[in-house]
Amino acid sequence: MNKLLITFLILNFFIVLNVFSDGFNYDITYHKLEFYVNPSVKYIEGKITTHYKPLYDDFNQISFNLDDKLIVDSVKQNNIILDFTHLNDTLTITLTRNSPKLEVDSISVYYHGVPANNGFGSFSVSSHRGTPILWTLSEPFGAKTWWPCKEALNDKADSIDLLVTVPKQYKVAGNGLIFKETITNDSLKTVFWKHRYPITAYLIAFSVTNYAEYYDYVKINDSITIPILEYVYPEDSVAARRKTSDIIDVLKFYSDTFMLYPFANEKYGQAQFGWGGGMEHQTMTFLSNFNHELMAHELAHQWFGNYITCGSWHDIWLNEGFAVYLEGLTCEQGLAPKSWDRWKKTTMYQATIFPYGSVYVEDTTSVSRIFDYNLTYMKGGMLLHLLRWQIGDKAFFDGIRNYLHDPKLAYSYATIDDLKKHFENTCNCDLTYFFDDWYYGQGYPIYKIDWWQTNDNKLHIKINQRHSAGEDNFFELKIPVKIYSNYSDSIIVLNNTKQDEIFMFDENYKISNIIFDPETWIITTNVVVSQIIKNIDDVDVKITPNPVQNKFLIEFPIETTIKNYAIFDTLGKEFANETLNLRTNKLHINVKYLNAGIYILNVTTTDGFITKNFIKN
Repeated sequence: MNKLLITFLILNFFIVLNVFSDGFNYDITYHKLEFYVNPSVKYIEGKITTHYKPLYDDFNQISFNLDDKLIVDSVKQNNIILDFTHLNDTLTITLTRNSPKLEVDSISVYYHGVPANNGFGSFSVSSHRGTPILWTLSEPFGAKTWWPCKEALNDKADSIDLLVTVPKQYKVAGNGLIFKETITNDSLKTVFWKHRYPITAYLIAFSVTNYAEYYDYVKINDSITIPILEYVYPEDSVAARRKTSDIIDVLKFYSDTFMLYPFANEKYGQAQFGWGGGMEHQTMTFLSNFNHELMAHELAHQWFGNYITCGSWHDIWLNEGFAVYLEGLTCEQGLAPKSWDRWKKTTMYQATIFPYGSVYVEDTTSVSRIFDYNLTYMKGGMLLHLLRWQIGDKAFFDGIRNYLHDPKLAYSYATIDDLKKHFENTCNCDLTYFFDDWYYGQGYPIYKIDWWQTNDNKLHIKINQRHSAGEDNFFELKIPVKIYSNYSDSIIVLNNTKQDEIFMFDENYKISNIIFDPETWIITTNVVVSQIIKNIDDVDVKITPNPVQNKFLIEFPIETTIKNYAIFDTLGKEFANETLNLRTNKLHINVKYLNAGIYILNVTTTDGFITKNFIKN
């Protein structure tokens, strides 16, 4: 779900999730959802027939989530009226017999009422140009406000039939394919949608208004063409036709890059509705407008969120982080109006507005926290971008493809550990540290980069980082920097694993400037890059004795504050790095532990930086 205008639309309220009793221990195989609605009236009449399999023997009670504001008229099983209770948004039904484990049975619930609006408007009535429109939007906890369901992220119906009876002048957008439309009397008709893929409760939806209808088509290859059904307001149909075709190349790009559109045997659809953003209802996205990024985002959810759905609202990033990043990939491919560089910079800015907060959702009772724009969306998208940089394009994209092709996850649910496992397999590395830092952890690093070049053209780069949220955690990352000289420029990668780490390189030319992360990979902000200018000449600094056995003395021409010293061999391997903040003009340094050889001493002072060579006997 793309949350345009999100700060205005999120309701800051808490919903206490039902603790499922034994009555919820069943597997849904099929729903037949039959509704009567009129888009000019906020009201629903329904009959929901659910086919299910008990997960244990002697199953004699079944429960559904259903808002107390709706009135249950009756419940039937095999034409027998059953007893039920409807309390605390839970409909509990007593069965007439004890059912054995895995025996398929069905039950029908008849109800009516005025649905409440939860979250982002779970059952809404509005208008466009004076014409009424009704739509549903159930994510995350809104399905139970308009139909009796199992509102959980652990069970998908294998298939559904959706039959909506409406005044006959209107069209109905829904999941799957239209099977038929039947005129029921002079004023009503029933629109029958069939969907033959597994689907979770919050992705079942319909909308009703006087839609104009047309098709776009995506040719994947010589044998596969996917229809895109467009339902738009008649007053917007001319403008919409100029924009909706943008999604053709995007659907093909996603199919070619990751896997074939997961619902290719049916259709993809886009239906205009009255909310301020978009919602990725399975095979029929609802959109407020036809902006490229909005369309690309919601289409991405058909893979990430619908085909594989997050198994917990803690891990909503598996839905939203991917949808954000796939928006960006369309910019990288030149399929979007916005450039790749602009997308990265804009998203990075939004990801680092707040110095605290994790992508992992700690409080899943808070709708505003689940759909936090800066954390779940923007930082979530940039987390994938950063991971791509750390493990490389091949491991990154192979990991995503393996995740999507995992038969245990296909048309089912996943956790962060499922995705992490696939990335670790393709990069052949342990990513625990990465996800601890960037998924579960707070904030991001803020860098100070100091650099200097000695008379022998050796370039030194020192990296200091502080935590944006003031925590002790150190972010271990590969950091790209671009080095400029009068003759050439190049990008080098610094594997930063500790605080105040110094990197040393032999350069052929004098360096004129250094740029941190020129291609915007690292999640950070307010980076400071400084060239250190020396006020103390290396010639005036003495090391005695040199060669040295165990300890030497370094003498400065003036008293200064020695902030830090480090010792390297000629290949750049670091053997010592000590912070001192000592005011003196003399310093004794013990090098007894070093093997015989030539070494480089770097000393940082408040008056500049000194580099001296010494020999260890």
